[in-house]
Amino acid sequence: MEYARLRGVVALDGPSGTGKSTVARRLAAALSARYLDTGAMYRAAALAVLRAGVDPEDAAAVLRVVEAAHVDVGTDPCAPTVRLDGADVAAEIRRPAATVAVSPVSAVPGVRALLVAQQQGIIAAAGGIVVEGRDIGTVVAPDAPLKVFLTAAPAARAHRRARQDGVSDLEQVRRSVERRDRLDSTRTASPLRRAEDAVELDTTDLDAATVVRRLSGLVAQRGLLVAAERDRT
Repeated sequence: MEYARLRGVVALDGPSGTGKSTVARRLAAALSARYLDTGAMYRAAALAVLRAGVDPEDAAAVLRVVEAAHVDVGTDPCAPTVRLDGADVAAEIRRPAATVAVSPVSAVPGVRALLVAQQQGIIAAAGGIVVEGRDIGTVVAPDAPLKVFLTAAPAARAHRRARQDGVSDLEQVRRSVERRDRLDSTRTASPLRRAEDAVELDTTDLDAATVVRRLSGLVAQRGLLVAAERDRT
């Protein structure tokens, strides 16, 4: 029996709270593709900086820490992993401290150069891949055959982020999201912006299943599906 799987790269960008992680994982799983969460890599780097007791605003010190750290992410959409120096940090990188530190750490040009090179190496490996982040279509995979930029209304984004992080103070989350947007869109290295050839999709009134269906439709339209035989074992 044959089924469709992804070939090539789907670049999925957008700010926090637009549903990137959820839909990227579901899309990758549905298309038997690999999945790469580049944001998790920057969060792991931020955690390394915090563990080292370094000020996230001290660019030179931050770069030294990240150069010495070993960040590893798995690409199985059904069981993504994040490791820092061999230890599982998937839960710790989602805590408030790492969330606050990730923007200044990821703004350091040397840090971005290191992690972008690692990301591009992962993408280059065999098999289709769905990659999510903030500079995938513009920097990490500018030649991706499908680039999508997700957006959503501020209120919807804050609500989703609060639910994801288990925070009840929506106003606090809204301020945090706005701060992250401001820092990510104004940084010198790889600012958050939509690639000129990206398809923009507003997810405000869409649930994850609907977004995945629309993305799957775009994948099919671009001819990025290939038939493959299912494993019968």
